[in-house]
Amino acid sequence: MDNALFSEFNPVTAKAFKQKIQYDLAGADYNETLLWSSPEGIHIKPFYHREDLNSLSIPGHPTSWSIAEEIYIKKPETAALKVLELLSKGVEAFQFKADHKFNIDQLLENLPQQNLNLYFIFSFLDVSFFTALSEKTQDKGFTCFLNIDIIGNLAANGNWFSDLKQDRYQLKELLLNAKNDKVVGIDSSVYHNAGATIVQELAYILAQTNEYFNHYGDLLQSQRFTFRVAIGSNYFFEIAKIRALRLLYATLASEYGLPETCHIIAKPALRNKVLYDYNTNMLRTTTECMSAVLGGADSICNLAYDAIYHKTNDFGQRIARNQLLLLKHESYFDLVSNPADGTYYIENLTQQFAEQALSLFKDIEAGGGFVTQLIEGKIQKKIKTSAAKEQEAFDKGEKLLVGTNTYQNPDDRMKHDLDLYPFLKMNPRKTLIEPVITKRLAEEVEQKRLKDE
Repeated sequence: MDNALFSEFNPVTAKAFKQKIQYDLAGADYNETLLWSSPEGIHIKPFYHREDLNSLSIPGHPTSWSIAEEIYIKKPETAALKVLELLSKGVEAFQFKADHKFNIDQLLENLPQQNLNLYFIFSFLDVSFFTALSEKTQDKGFTCFLNIDIIGNLAANGNWFSDLKQDRYQLKELLLNAKNDKVVGIDSSVYHNAGATIVQELAYILAQTNEYFNHYGDLLQSQRFTFRVAIGSNYFFEIAKIRALRLLYATLASEYGLPETCHIIAKPALRNKVLYDYNTNMLRTTTECMSAVLGGADSICNLAYDAIYHKTNDFGQRIARNQLLLLKHESYFDLVSNPADGTYYIENLTQQFAEQALSLFKDIEAGGGFVTQLIEGKIQKKIKTSAAKEQEAFDKGEKLLVGTNTYQNPDDRMKHDLDLYPFLKMNPRKTLIEPVITKRLAEEVEQKRLKDE
């Protein structure tokens, strides 16, 4: 661009902008009228200027992102055939969920011989199985993300896999023997879906990471941590959240002399999804996936619009997949790397999130660390407090979910369309600690509407 075009225009300072706004307010107070703060204490101004820009260096921002899809492994041969089918439909990476050990060879031998990112989510801990899986996937030329998170399991389920000592020992053995640089994967979606603020979510990720850094130290020299994050519908905040996560992780890792780049898998949140007027979920997940792309997620796994009440089905998955395909191939979201870099507003948000999360992280460390505060119930209490405030705002109509607590369609009927129970399930069992319980905002409203049908 020819800068000479602008040579006759004098630069306008932030002070001049503010004075003009104050004049146009015709006597109204600038601070009371135009400034506001989010629930997590992020201060928002009506305009941002280059004077606000404190250019941040975000380590590890990817140059591209992958379209991922989740597959549950019941029969490994069936899962492999599903991979082949989805590859022909545009999927580029796969997130496998498994509750039990499976025949590794039956899965891998039926996969195509090409470089694929394979993400695994396990509800069990077995060193010998994970070691064999790591070796065999790498022998086949695949990239294997094990996503082992013993602390996350405690937070989500209330129990260790075995106990603290045994879980730590097994993870140590895995780090020593798996010959895989992607063993640890922290799932922060449980905090988001339980009602934590973005600042809390970031601080808990950092504190959880620090527990691993403290305990395993040099064993992590070759490791690249993976983070699974839930993305909500606050568009710019979620872009800044992912950027702040990379910045915070790099800051902490540098203190330990560990690799400063991480890998981020994003998925739309469950917290704001609804049962009635369910097609609005498609609109929410579209903007959420956009936030994930612009924020710098490495891989994005979309959530089907009907996931909370329908079993996995071809139509719902196809729509979810096509949302990502449209973003990548028709909307050109794959052609620009790090588009948020240098944007005054997002850079400012990123810095505020990073600073406030770092402050909360320091408080957690001063209180004994993340595991100690989790066992004492302090983490759960803080999340409950944040969730209660958000729920109150929703109940009062201050936080809106279109089609649910505003602009309802009174003709909607859902009682006979439920394949899955869409509400919080209370399953009494003995746990070491109170788990972090995920719950959607709209549940009480929806239960009342179902009862009245």
